[in-house]
Amino acid sequence: MSFLQNANKGTNLFSTYFLTLTLVLIAYIVIGQIPLLAELSLYSGGLEEFQKENAPSIAEYLGQNKFLVYLILPFIFALIALLLAVKFLHKRPILSVLTNRIKFDWKRFFALFFIWGTVMSLFLALTMFSNPSITWNFNAATFFPLLLISFFLIPVQTTCEEVLFRGYLFQGFGKLYKKGWISVVLTGFLFGLLHSANPEVETLGYGVMVYYIGTGIFLGLLTLMDDGLELSMGYHAVNNIFAALILTNEWQAFQTDALFIDHSKPTFGWDSLLTILLIQPLFLLLFSKFYGWKNWKEKLFS
Repeated sequence: MSFLQNANKGTNLFSTYFLTLTLVLIAYIVIGQIPLLAELSLYSGGLEEFQKENAPSIAEYLGQNKFLVYLILPFIFALIALLLAVKFLHKRPILSVLTNRIKFDWKRFFALFFIWGTVMSLFLALTMFSNPSITWNFNAATFFPLLLISFFLIPVQTTCEEVLFRGYLFQGFGKLYKKGWISVVLTGFLFGLLHSANPEVETLGYGVMVYYIGTGIFLGLLTLMDDGLELSMGYHAVNNIFAALILTNEWQAFQTDALFIDHSKPTFGWDSLLTILLIQPLFLLLFSKFYGWKNWKEKLFS
């Protein structure tokens, strides 16, 4: 049985999926917001004060690092709700939404983690030669707490998205439609829609959705062909860690005290186009050769 077919294990009624997704939404939207709301209620003017035109921004009041923690907390609650639902509502092992192997393969995770991290570092080095708007922004007082947040909490956020889209929903669509390519495309589009509320979309326009959807489809192909989330989780984790810890700007979702700040005019850059048109296809080819993925037609269309 392939990773896509793991949904055939356990209980898979429509009501089970509906209840699971409802619990995940409640965990994210309601429970996950309680710590932030509790903190803001301690402000001298209360929660209402932040709705005024001249009120301080939440990030300004809390500080960038604490605000980032509060942004990640809902994902932690959502991930816990999802995994508990898989175990107790669907009555199947949690490992079944992570990988088809007998245990999670950390070598695969770190393979793409380090490869993609290296490529992004090279992109940054090349960009800095031609873009004087990228400036050094190191502040020890804020950077080292950010370092801990980035490596211990951001992977939880990305894991939540991977387990939900490339694990749970991916397998659910596989059970419903019986075709791998449908699971890849549907979860890719849903992944893109999830990011449509990001400030990057408002700033750059809906053209940037091509990047989000394309990346979602790429991660879906990795998952389908490799029978597990290890590669997609490694890619997603280092991608978001890099955005928080190494290079930030004034308009992206993660506003942090990163090592470098890009002050240039917002654009859908050459690095993003190169990523979806060249780098991601090369990764698929590389890992296809390395891990011996020879049954593309069977996995996509059978």
